[in-house]
Amino acid sequence: MRKAAGRGAATLLVLAGVLAGGAPVAEARPDFTRMTCAKARAMVARSGAVVATTGRYTYQRFVNGPRWCDHWETVRPATAPTRDNRSCVVGYICETPLFRPFGDDW
Repeated sequence: MRKAAGRGAATLLVLAGVLAGGAPVAEARPDFTRMTCAKARAMVARSGAVVATTGRYTYQRFVNGPRWCDHWETVRPATAPTRDNRSCVVGYICETPLFRPFGDDW
């Protein structure tokens, strides 16, 4: 009985060590208002999809193409305010079309 209790304590210590040292750290959402237009555009192009801060209380998901949207969504060019440009085209946003084109199977 004593050996089983010892193994359980050792397992808990190992698990606690793994969780403390190996847990991923949450990253803050990038703030496009503090970046240059070129840097924000490059971030979207490199990452494929980015959720970024666009104002004091606002955020938006930007993508670099339709591949990052659901199959029924379309892409529309999107702008965001950056440090050097109030209306920087950083990529696209995914939108659900108001009307479905004929022949599409959803």
